[in-house]
Amino acid sequence: MTHCKLDHSLDDVVTKLTTQKAFLPNSLFKELHSYLGPEVEQAELNEVFHLLKKYDLSSDEIKRKREASLYKLISKP
Repeated sequence: MTHCKLDHSLDDVVTKLTTQKAFLPNSLFKELHSYLGPEVEQAELNEVFHLLKKYDLSSDEIKRKREASLYKLISKP
């Protein structure tokens, strides 16, 4: 997955999460929503944004890979 050089704000990431809510597993949506906050580093905000970008248009295989990446990111100590 390619990443752009644009930094995404917390508001941008929360908006992207909200637009993808209907396509995400409910538990993942809730965990991501709880995870996102002002203490999240910029690199992680960018990663979450790009994993959510066009999630709804992705194949089932790509969705599973993105979900695994999101769970791994939010479960870091």
